[in-house]
Amino acid sequence: MSLKDIIKPFSAWSNVLKDPVTVKDPLNDRPGAPRYRGFHQNDVEECIGCGACSTICENEAISLVPVEGIETTDGDSGLRPMLDYGRCCWCALCVDICSTDSLKMSNEYTWVDEDPEVFKFIPGVDKKHWDDNELGWTRPGDNYDFNERKRVHMPELAPEDRDKSFVELVQGYSKEEAQKEADRCIECGLCTATCPAHMGIPEYIAAIREDDIEAGFKKLYETNPLPEICGRICTHKCETVCAMGHRGEPISIRWLKRYIADQVESDEYKQVLEMDSIENKESKVAIIGAGPAGLSAAYYLRNMGYQVKIFEALPQAGGMMRYGIPEYRLPYDQLDKDINFILELGAEIQYNTRIGKDISMEQLQKDYDAVFAATGLHDGRSTRIPGTDHEDSYQAADLLRDITLGKEVPVKERIVVIGGGNVAMDITRSMARLQNQQFGKVQVITTSLESEDIMPADREEIVEAREENADIRPGWGPTEIVIEDGKVKGLTVQKCLSVFNKEGKFAPEFDNEDTDFFPGDMVIESIGQGANLSYITEDIKVDLEYTERGRIKVNKNFQSAVDWLFIGGDIIEGPDVIHGIANGHKAAVGIDNFIQNKNK
Repeated sequence: MSLKDIIKPFSAWSNVLKDPVTVKDPLNDRPGAPRYRGFHQNDVEECIGCGACSTICENEAISLVPVEGIETTDGDSGLRPMLDYGRCCWCALCVDICSTDSLKMSNEYTWVDEDPEVFKFIPGVDKKHWDDNELGWTRPGDNYDFNERKRVHMPELAPEDRDKSFVELVQGYSKEEAQKEADRCIECGLCTATCPAHMGIPEYIAAIREDDIEAGFKKLYETNPLPEICGRICTHKCETVCAMGHRGEPISIRWLKRYIADQVESDEYKQVLEMDSIENKESKVAIIGAGPAGLSAAYYLRNMGYQVKIFEALPQAGGMMRYGIPEYRLPYDQLDKDINFILELGAEIQYNTRIGKDISMEQLQKDYDAVFAATGLHDGRSTRIPGTDHEDSYQAADLLRDITLGKEVPVKERIVVIGGGNVAMDITRSMARLQNQQFGKVQVITTSLESEDIMPADREEIVEAREENADIRPGWGPTEIVIEDGKVKGLTVQKCLSVFNKEGKFAPEFDNEDTDFFPGDMVIESIGQGANLSYITEDIKVDLEYTERGRIKVNKNFQSAVDWLFIGGDIIEGPDVIHGIANGHKAAVGIDNFIQNKNK
């Protein structure tokens, strides 16, 4: 024992001459300590109703309830936590786990009332006098987290290992990496609500955590028969609303989906999904186009027992997934893994068959009980600036298709790409690889109207394009393809000041005094794709209904005004694989209802 320990008890005598402190009204005049865990506060504007607080509460003192004036939106359940102080033990776990830091505890701890029901209240909605109290329990600090903020890094090939070939870039998670990433999920379900196919995302992530791949695979196939494809190229809108993204990085939902799909071999699909046999019905359905919507519809219709035949204009199935997305993003063997299972279930595909040329719509109507048109957006759109009619001016969609078909693609030493979306990045990176193979260097300039912060391309696509030495220059509007002595010399541009007006409509404004010139020997346009609906004859078109934007109008099950004709996919909702898959599923349900009612 030290001398200090011996002397310390006698130091209390220093308080003998001090006046005692008396609290005359302890009920009202004794405030809690600054970090006391008192009654809850909640910033209802910041709260997203994820339910993490309710899930962690072992006393079931928190329930989520709807609140008038708060609507359900992407990333917000529209619900808010209600506290029951008959159950609450003030442990503060709800505050510690809150994904948005909206939930706190004041240091107020006295509340007197004769009605026990009033002790159930919605913080931030049922106003209390402690709402503005700045003291109380909050999360202790940035390093105090129940869940890891950063996502598990996805292994990728280094730029120097990928920039001369079309080998797959993303390598996939190991079991340990997938389980570590899955462990970050709080199972709020906001992702499921946002996903166009409403996939059971929390459930299949939980299956990874529990190492139950079969359960996860079954959950994928409930709403998505193209998991290998979607696990690689889905636009992952679900991740934009992930609760974990408010304080850190969102869960890698797309990569976890891919992990499950990669673990199941193609010859195991039927066994895992318990699909030994399908009883065939007499009714037949024709599908035009073997893209995501058409393949999805074929899968669900076959499961219902319908005889399904897909008519595909190109030599292989996949639509724009095969003929518009480069193999370094979506390898053909993984694409075929999903497609071959649909064929194994009994769906047929007739290739190299163009409806309207090889077979008429009238013949399809005669031979089939219903028709689902899902032909996609294969035609490129042009800026129509001077010079776009030159032989060295190309459309991205045409070149990407030719690369897949194995055709010889023109490759110049200097290339300019116009566009800021994912297709523009796809053609930029594809041409950069071909340049590197042929010339040993990359000279691609890609320019877009949009500034970088609003470019529609996925952020990783832009970053990876730059890693592969492409020159991305956002914020410029093309004015003319310069041609000298019959040859393309480059593209003149002017600074784009804004792309959309105050109403959010496309109405770009430019500074024509601020110009530049991008040298190039060929120019590739990638400003969007259009549909070719020439296969729908005029006598059918006159009976269809159209939206204000000129698209064919369909109901919730993608049935058109011509009752036997269902239309879905990109030609209805725009280019997005997961929307196409969801469309195909809903169309299959609609077709089943239509045929059942017709056969009554």
